Amino acid sequence: MTGLDHRFDQDESKALFRQSVRRFLAAEAEPHLDRWETEGNVDRAFWQKAGAAGLLCPTVPEAYGGPGLDFSYNAIVTEEHGYARVPSGITLQSDVLADYLLAYGSEAQKQRWLPAMVSGAAVAAIAMTEPDAGSDLQAIRTSARRDGGDYRISGTKTYISNGQSADLVIVVARTSEQGSKGLSLFLVEADRPGFQRGRNLDKIGLHGADTSELFFDDVRVPAANLLGQEGSGFAYLMRNLPQERLTIAIAAQAAAQRAFDAALAFVRERKAFGQRILDFQNSRFTLADMATQLQVGWSHIDWALARHLQGELTPQEAAAAKLWHSDMQGRVTDIALQLHGGAGYMNEYPIARMWRDARVTRIFGGTNEIMKEVIGRAL
Repeated sequence: MTGLDHRFDQDESKALFRQSVRRFLAAEAEPHLDRWETEGNVDRAFWQKAGAAGLLCPTVPEAYGGPGLDFSYNAIVTEEHGYARVPSGITLQSDVLADYLLAYGSEAQKQRWLPAMVSGAAVAAIAMTEPDAGSDLQAIRTSARRDGGDYRISGTKTYISNGQSADLVIVVARTSEQGSKGLSLFLVEADRPGFQRGRNLDKIGLHGADTSELFFDDVRVPAANLLGQEGSGFAYLMRNLPQERLTIAIAAQAAAQRAFDAALAFVRERKAFGQRILDFQNSRFTLADMATQLQVGWSHIDWALARHLQGELTPQEAAAAKLWHSDMQGRVTDIALQLHGGAGYMNEYPIARMWRDARVTRIFGGTNEIMKEVIGRAL
């Protein structure tokens, strides 16, 4: 059967890189998962070690401190990260935030932030969602008003990944009332007066990943902190969403594989009525169906990733990938828990955490209902 070790175009360089990522996560992440779950955050030291190990922002060019690799290396990190159940936001930083700076940042912005993001010295976040504006980005009300050589930013953001840890926040704010053409992106340093972090939000799952409310009370930033062109924020977000949604699909696929592997290991050992759970036809047929879904899923990931590397993955295809793989993760993880029986409902078994953590992939990056809208409108 297919799996993490049978990716498309898996040459020696990528195989060695995968091994190094796997070793790093086994040594520097997995021993700390329970503590991070309790504390609600991942140590800054982990980010710095990940940077030193070359796991952060693989596509950043050498001129800005990165290795200058293609996105397939990001995908390897995402797969191993998802399989190891690590709750950190390093894939958000590598697969989403670095690209905003690379694509739209000034030379000064790139020189200041990209080397620090590559090394783990700086953690970044993106603040889109508001209490009254989730998937509907055009409903954003956070404002950025020009004041001489500065902008003044006011508003509230919520459900912000890396919010408690971020040194830099890319803020989506309204610079005019011209609908989608009135949104702009700003770089806001966390030490600016008027910026305040709210509580670390209490979530159903992903307890080790910090998720925050952020408040902007007349935060003054220089015009040089505008990312790209004023009024182009919505277009930038739409342009970058396919890669973000592909990343979610990849992580969901890897997490589903881990849930299946956990269930298979459990039913091979657990006995009932004098035989292994695996020896019941229902168990074998159930696992066969799960294995088939995973095989199809890996093949689709390979296809979508190849399309993306060629610059041909469409927004509709990325939305479909996010929709299918996150739905599949939910199905497989739920069945994997069921195969554990009562043990699956106990937090001491990893499948319980996998089940909780899986639920959000159908929500973030645009809800799956929005994915259907994206696909349907293109038909």
